[in-house]
This record gives sequence, C-alpha cells and structure tokens, in this order.
Amino acid sequence: MKPHIILKLKSPVDSVMLPHWQHLITHKAVATTKIHSEIDALLSKYNIPVWTTQEYKPIAQDWNQAELASDLHRIYRLILRQDNHIPPKLIQEISLLPIVESVDMGEIARAELPAMHSRQMSVMTDSSSRDAIHLNEAHELFTQGHPEVTIAILDTGVNLNHPEFEHLLLPGSDFVNIIDGASKFLGDYLDSDDIPEDEVGHGSHVAGIIGAKGEKMPQGVVPQCRILPVRVLGAMKQGSRRVGAGLVDNINSGIKWAIDQGADVINMSLGIQHTGGGLPHLDVVEYAKRRGVTIVAASGNDGREKFYYPGALPYVIAVGAVDGLGNIANFSTYGKQVDLVAPGTNIYSTYLNNDYAFSTGTSHASPFVAGAVAMLKSYTLEKRGYRLSDSQVKYLLKHTADRIDSRFKDRKAGFGKLNLIDALRLLEYKLLGNGG
Repeated sequence: MKPHIILKLKSPVDSVMLPHWQHLITHKAVATTKIHSEIDALLSKYNIPVWTTQEYKPIAQDWNQAELASDLHRIYRLILRQDNHIPPKLIQEISLLPIVESVDMGEIARAELPAMHSRQMSVMTDSSSRDAIHLNEAHELFTQGHPEVTIAILDTGVNLNHPEFEHLLLPGSDFVNIIDGASKFLGDYLDSDDIPEDEVGHGSHVAGIIGAKGEKMPQGVVPQCRILPVRVLGAMKQGSRRVGAGLVDNINSGIKWAIDQGADVINMSLGIQHTGGGLPHLDVVEYAKRRGVTIVAASGNDGREKFYYPGALPYVIAVGAVDGLGNIANFSTYGKQVDLVAPGTNIYSTYLNNDYAFSTGTSHASPFVAGAVAMLKSYTLEKRGYRLSDSQVKYLLKHTADRIDSRFKDRKAGFGKLNLIDALRLLEYKLLGNGG
C-alpha cells in the first residue's frame, strides 16, 4: 500500500460521494485527485499528488443514522500516487486548517503473536480450560449456540478447510496487504479480496476456541453459531520474533465490514498502543455501539499496566488471562480497562493445515468470552426470539464472574473469572420474569 493520510473533516466535502478506497484498487478510472481547495493547495505546495477516497463504505446507497452519528461519512483516505515520504510539516499544516478535525498518517500496527506448539501433549490435558468456565455443563443444560448468531473473528484469517469448521464459516473478507517474509508490506494497493485464509495460525486457533465441532479437540464454546472470518493481520519477522502486522485503518475497515455483514459479536485478539492523535478505532467502535454489536478484545501480553486498543476503549470488553490453577497469568496486561479474565495458558485448538496446536496468551482468553457473549445471545434467541442487548450481556457477565477477592473490580482480574454456567442461570432467572 502506498503511504496514505487519514483525514477527518468537520463537515463532509460538498460533492458527490468519493470512491471508497477498496473500489479504487480495481477501478482506477474512478480516481479523484481533489478534496478541498485549502487541502489541495497544501498537497501541491509539498508536491504530494494523491487519490482521494472515502475511508468507509456506507452500508446502503446513502449513509444511515448510525454511520452519520459516528462521523464515518466525513473521514477520508488520501492515497499517495507516488512512493513519497509524507513530510510531518504537511500533516501539521493540514491539522491547523479550520475545516480539519484531525489528520494522521497511515500507521502499521504490530503485535507479537503467541507461539504455537504442536501436539506434544494429550488432547485431554486441555479439558481443564473448558472445565474452568463450566462449558460442558452449559452445553448440556442450556445451548451450544444458535445458527443465527454470528461471531466475527478479526485476526490473521482462518484455516478455511479445517474439518472442525465444516458448515460453520460464513463468506469472509481479507483487508491485508501482501506482506513479505522480512519487514514490509508489498504492493502499491491493498490486495484485499474475499479469501481470508490464515497463513499464520493465530486466527485459526482463536476460531477453534469459539466454534470447533469437537472432532479431535474439546468443543468450541458455541459450535452451533456461525463464524465470520475477517483477515486484518498478516505477519512479519522481527529478529527471532513473529509479529502480526496490519494497517490500523484497514483494521477499522474490517470492523465496519463485519458490523455491516450482521455480526452480533466481534472478537479481536489483538491490540495496539496509543502513539498519538485520536484514540485508535474510536469512531468505528462508536458505530458498533450504535448498532448494538459487542466487541471483545485481548488486554495484552506484556504483564504490565498498559493500554492496548481496542480493549482500552470503554465500550469494549477487555479480557485478561488466568493460568491452569486459576491465578492471573504473569503475562496478562492489566489496568482499569480489564473487565474479565478467562483461561489463557496452554490452550489446545485448531491450527494450520487442518492440524491442532497449543498456545498461550490473552489472545486465547478473549475468544472464551466472545463465545460466552454469543451463547447468552443464542439462548435468549431460542427462548424468547430476540437478541440480548450489549448492556444486558455485560450485566450478566460481570455479575456472575468469580471474583478473586472482596473488591467488586480488580486491576488485574476486572470483575473476575468468566463463569459461563452462572451467567446462563442468571439469564434464565431474568427470562422467567424474576428480578426485573
């Protein structure tokens, strides 16, 4: 992807709707090179020719109320037509224009991916993670999910032909550039397409925790729900480390796309630190809030008190990890943003090439909670024919979590350890008309 600038104006440009950046990939004839006279003059001053595009695509022909209220209609992507360096002074001068609310350069998000370990242990050694949240009991007494409830997985993609996912996956999308094996993205444009195949294994592992059929591993939390795979991260090598990599702006586009495809829950086992400008993902998370979509994200794996986004945004459920003994894992990032903790060490799940692997991290705690959200929404849909609201789901989870001490909320554990069976029992109690 050529360098680009993300521009949020105080009012939308007074013209017909600009082409969406994805449309420009294959339809360069629709390219537009102007946006506003004052901005155009600055781009000309610094000799930075651009294509101007909409950052987000409306769900219908025109922007709906949720999109307008979330300001998505006045966010633009200016894609450089040449591989020029964007002068910081240009960004500064654009930011000073009265018509501009914010301006940032496109940023590549990087996050270390947990290592995957092959099946050197018996599958049964990981039944403890599912037992810790009382999953088997929840399946027997309540539900295994509902096929009309969809969980979007924004990650490195999914092993699309894995037997654990047969009849489970919905048609997904890929929002990632081609990435080489060393240090950078390749290609002038995003090679986004409709094939979110996983080349790393991280997203496949997450997907198995949520929805695996249980053929050669413990069943996923909601094997009867549907999974929407959305590839927003590729991988790079930095020395001996493996890191996930993707443009922050394209992660945002993946969130918007998943919402518009009808996702009820979005799992984001990823996080980026705030490096300046507006908070990452804020506008599109506001859109999710207005559409009633629950977002669950990993808190991070540095074992320190830090904010990683989107988990640090108030609307998002941030999930930390506990070890096999139920103690807070030493790698689990903590702080006031953490809402819940769930199993996150030596988790056994699906992997590349129709295989299975163990992995450790808050990345693997998050899908347990995303699956729990889907299960609560599924049970209500089965019994009452409607979906729980996001606020109702959060109420159930936080009031049934197993607290680690007498405090209502803890900096490391949030409201406590996920207790799926108690959340379902409280839900049933409420559905029967008790307690409000």
